[in-house]
Amino acid sequence: MPVEVDTGLATLSDQLVLATVLLYVFAMVGYALELGFGRAAASTAAPARELASVGGGTAVADAPPPGPAAAAPGWPDRAGTVALWLSWLGWAANLGCILTRGLAVGRWPWGNMYEFVVAMAFAAMTAFLLMQLRYPVRFLGAFVSVATTLGMGFAVRYLHVQAGPVVPALNSYWVGIHVSAAIIASGLFILGGVSGILYLFRGERPGRLPSRVELERIAHRATVIGFPIWTFAVIAGAMWADKAWGRYWGWDPKEVWAFITWIAYAAYLHARATAGWRGRAAVIVQIVAFGCLLFNLIGVNMFLGGLHSYADVPPG
Repeated sequence: MPVEVDTGLATLSDQLVLATVLLYVFAMVGYALELGFGRAAASTAAPARELASVGGGTAVADAPPPGPAAAAPGWPDRAGTVALWLSWLGWAANLGCILTRGLAVGRWPWGNMYEFVVAMAFAAMTAFLLMQLRYPVRFLGAFVSVATTLGMGFAVRYLHVQAGPVVPALNSYWVGIHVSAAIIASGLFILGGVSGILYLFRGERPGRLPSRVELERIAHRATVIGFPIWTFAVIAGAMWADKAWGRYWGWDPKEVWAFITWIAYAAYLHARATAGWRGRAAVIVQIVAFGCLLFNLIGVNMFLGGLHSYADVPPG
């Protein structure tokens, strides 16, 4: 029995995608203005010493006179604040386009490359916004917004397909388990990959970006959270393969590259935890793993065949 598509919800989903792209673009501009004209990153040096007073008490010592860093927030800071609100609005629109797409076709809304890339952009922005609630990582907003904007723009321009049914293999509850886990892990890995790339370009001199130590810490934290989720996604994918095709592993290109990605991230975490790798060497391994992830998510579907070739990429 053919699936009826709610064209109204499908159209609304397409409109929300365009609204999301615009909001992410405006947010990117705001973050860029703050990063380009705002104050330098706060120093992570130890707090000021306390000096003994003549009477045996304590007094705050040698506090520097108020300077530009202690001034009231200027327009670049306000631009960053507006950008953060625009990111939340874009996040809401991104969520709306995913939900309306799913409701329009009555299935999980990541059955093709277009839907998957839109969901992956949502996961990356979610990872950034949630981390921003706990840690001062607003500087990442400009770069995460670039990644999500380019991803969604590419999806709209080259990957868009009309809402409709999917192949029978994708009509399974495993989509909500396996693919959802892969999307969440990918969002965290994108956040870590952006931080790692910034580490390589970050100089040693003071600047508006945090220190290399802080950038590496963010990259490691995102990877540590994302790795077990990716591990679960790989295991769930094997279980789904057994249910759908009667085997857990078949050396399909998607399976191979998912495993290569897992090995690369495992090597990074292992080297950092046991061999004590820090700094540039560890970050390079992490970026190599990030490259494997991107090829697995996009390159395999677009350039390689196999049982996962039902990604529904429009020709030309």
